[in-house]
Amino acid sequence: MAQNSYFSQIHHLNSTIETMTRNTNLIAYCKTDQGLKRSSNQDICLANTTRRCFTVADGMGGAAGGEIASALFLEAATEIFNSSEGLPVTESRKKIESCFALANRKIQSHVETNPTHAGMGCTAELMTVTDNIFILGHVGDSRTYCFHNNTLTQLTKDHSLVQEQLEQGLISQEQANSCRYQNILLRAVGTETDIKADIIRGIISPGITFLLCSDGLYNMVNSEEITSVLSFDAPLALKANMLIDMANDAGGNDNIAITLIQCPNDPTP
Repeated sequence: MAQNSYFSQIHHLNSTIETMTRNTNLIAYCKTDQGLKRSSNQDICLANTTRRCFTVADGMGGAAGGEIASALFLEAATEIFNSSEGLPVTESRKKIESCFALANRKIQSHVETNPTHAGMGCTAELMTVTDNIFILGHVGDSRTYCFHNNTLTQLTKDHSLVQEQLEQGLISQEQANSCRYQNILLRAVGTETDIKADIIRGIISPGITFLLCSDGLYNMVNSEEITSVLSFDAPLALKANMLIDMANDAGGNDNIAITLIQCPNDPTP
């Protein structure tokens, strides 16, 4: 593929993305926004209930490297999740792991032929579902939250220096919230030869909502504010746009990516 064509595709993938999908058990919506301070959008999202594939990725690396890294993760996800066929839990987990491995290889291969992009990579959240089970893969400091019974729970743990220092008791939560080293990651897709994703699984109950997001959201909008939006009885598109507006109203310091997945209280039979 010619380089100009390649960058054209990357730009298309990383401009504002807005998608709504529905099947008999789940509804989902995703959207990215450039924010107010960045010159480009390095975040991607995907919400495809037919293929049971939901993701958010946040690119890192200058000179367009971050845009390419997140786009390559999206490319890997669409290649791996290429069928509507339901799979057992063990096979679904293998698909998640295969996607991270493929994206890792794609990014490293790109860097080999484009050494000016050395250091590029991305954080990523990738969820699939099988029957009433969700399987989630996580790398980096993007996050996945679960909202159920008016309670917001963070399912993932940031792979960051600040999180490690917090767990070791070296800093307080208040210090962590304002630490200047918040962007130092200990794990990302594409930065090492091998990649290990955290795998989380659980039950999908009626009324549950999952929020996959980049740090451009949660660094600007706190948990209480996220809870207040997700508790509304409103379409997912409205909730996503409210969260993005809140992040931008708070300063819009970074790109924002949101994927919402919901199992309605009265799923269509």
